[in-house]
Amino acid sequence: MNEQAVRVELFRWAGSWGPFNIRIPCGECTLTLGVIEDTLKEELAGIPVDLQVYDWLDYWWRPLLKGGWHAPIVLVEGRLVSQGAALNRGLLTEGVIKVYAQRSNLVGNHLFGKESCPHCQQANGYFAERQIAFQYHDVIKTPRALYEMLARVKPLVGPKTPITVPQIWRDGVYIGGADQLLLTLQGSDREISGE
Repeated sequence: MNEQAVRVELFRWAGSWGPFNIRIPCGECTLTLGVIEDTLKEELAGIPVDLQVYDWLDYWWRPLLKGGWHAPIVLVEGRLVSQGAALNRGLLTEGVIKVYAQRSNLVGNHLFGKESCPHCQQANGYFAERQIAFQYHDVIKTPRALYEMLARVKPLVGPKTPITVPQIWRDGVYIGGADQLLLTLQGSDREISGE
């Protein structure tokens, strides 16, 4: 797995340019920094992130080239995710997860699903019957799971294909849904029994 850190940049209303000299960052810029720091500890725990904070007046041209002109400005790997208001942590989570999913591979068995989904329960049962350990990701209760599922599946099935649950990886390989998991497991069962 590539552990290259995802670059997050915050440009806050502060700094100096010409006759302007702002020493105290704006309130929404301070809130945005707090939201970023907490999101990195909570929703994005375990994902390597390189956070850089800049005073906007000192570097105003950098975010401007990406469409950012109103602090607080947040960029993820050079892509504008927020400006002009306190950051919505979901936008940051989605942006970081999208980059991270492109740079890393899932290892092991994973089932992305939701509690009320009968196909998810079926897939869960297929793993349980064979005593195969897997990690369950609830895409309704955990935003990180939803964003990761979408970021990993969309490139495989196409941007216009609707994504449903479950979405399953077995031994780090994308399988698809519950029916595909059953076919894969039955193939493994036949190999083990020598058929």
